[in-house]
Amino acid sequence: MIGLTSLWINGRPMMAPELNRRRAVFVLGKIDEILSWEKTKEQEKDARFVELGEYLCEVRAKQYWRLENLKSFDEFLEKRFPDSRRKAYYLMAIHEHLPRIAKPELKLMGWTKARELVRVARREGQRFDWHPGCTRLARCRERNSSKKSRGT
Repeated sequence: MIGLTSLWINGRPMMAPELNRRRAVFVLGKIDEILSWEKTKEQEKDARFVELGEYLCEVRAKQYWRLENLKSFDEFLEKRFPDSRRKAYYLMAIHEHLPRIAKPELKLMGWTKARELVRVARREGQRFDWHPGCTRLARCRERNSSKKSRGT
């Protein structure tokens, strides 16, 4: 394997393979195409987290997982989210705890910031106040904590 990744064999420089320019351009283009596709898919998946959370809540509430002869919602999540069920629960929490925030705003915020905002919303309960000017989590926390100190 060393010979395949190194230009040195037995301490002597190995001759560089003949460069097939056409093939090299094709292969490099394919790599770029695949990486670009992966990046686009990740961005698309991150932008659709709001819908995904909403649908997951519906599957849990209406027990759609029974359609696939599964024993529980957790089994459904194990099947659909083999890498991390935790993210599925985060997405559902975003849908459940941040219903007053418009979907486009949530999409701009991203799921990780929305997850943090869920923590604030849970802690603040009914006092939690969101407005479109709260584009930064810290600003929203400040606004809610100042309302709390004023007793409103």
